[in-house]
Amino acid sequence: MPYYLENVTDTTGKGDVKVPELRIQKGDLLSIQVYSASTKPEADALYNLPTGGTAASSGFLVDAYGNIEYPRLGTFQVEGLTKQELATQIKKRLTEPEVLLINPSIIIRFLNFKVTMLGQVAKEGVINIPGERVTILEAVGLAGGVTDYGKKTNVKIMREVDGKRETGYIDLSSKDIFESPYYNLVQNDVVIVEPTKQKAKQADQSIVVQRISFALGIITSAAFIYNIFK
Repeated sequence: MPYYLENVTDTTGKGDVKVPELRIQKGDLLSIQVYSASTKPEADALYNLPTGGTAASSGFLVDAYGNIEYPRLGTFQVEGLTKQELATQIKKRLTEPEVLLINPSIIIRFLNFKVTMLGQVAKEGVINIPGERVTILEAVGLAGGVTDYGKKTNVKIMREVDGKRETGYIDLSSKDIFESPYYNLVQNDVVIVEPTKQKAKQADQSIVVQRISFALGIITSAAFIYNIFK
C-alpha cells in the first residue's frame, strides 16, 4: 500500500510556495469592510453592513447570477473576480464620478470557505475552514485520513471554475504532489477518495453473501411452512 509523499527527501521541493488566488463563486458569503480617511465614523458606516451575531447577518451572499447587492452602491457582478479585483471596483464607485469617501480602503474575506470530503476517508462530510487556505493533505488529515481501502494514488477533486465543473486527480504518494494545481484546494472543492480493487471486491462478495443468505432464508421458511401444513 502506498504511503503519503513517498520518496520525498529533505532536499526535495524547496521551490517557492505557490498559493493560488481565490476567485469568487456563486453561493460564496463575503465579508466586506470599508474604511476611509474621513474623520466622521458615520461616513464609513453608511457603506458597511451592521454587525450581527451570525456570519449571514454581516455578509454579502453571491446570488445565482453571480451578483451581490451593495447598499447605496448598487449591483456588482462578482463571480470570477479575485478579492482584490472586487475591492478595486468598490473603491472606484466610492470615488467616481463623485467622491463619496476620502481615500477608501476595502478589506474582503470569505466567510464560508468549505470543502467536502467523500469516499474512503475516516470522516465523510463538509469541512469548514476558518482561514482561506487549505491543502489536500490538510483536508485529508481533517477528515481522519484515508482508510486502508482508499486509493491514495488517484484522488479525485471536483472544482468549479468560471461557472463550469472540472475534475482533476492527484497522487498523495507522489513527491511531485506540490506541483499539482490541486494541491491547494479552493472553496467548494469536492474531494473523493475512491476504493481500492480489494475494497470493491469485498463489497461485491458481501452483496453475494447477503443474496445467498436471503435466498436460504426464503427456502428455510418455505420448508418450515410446508412441514406444518403437509
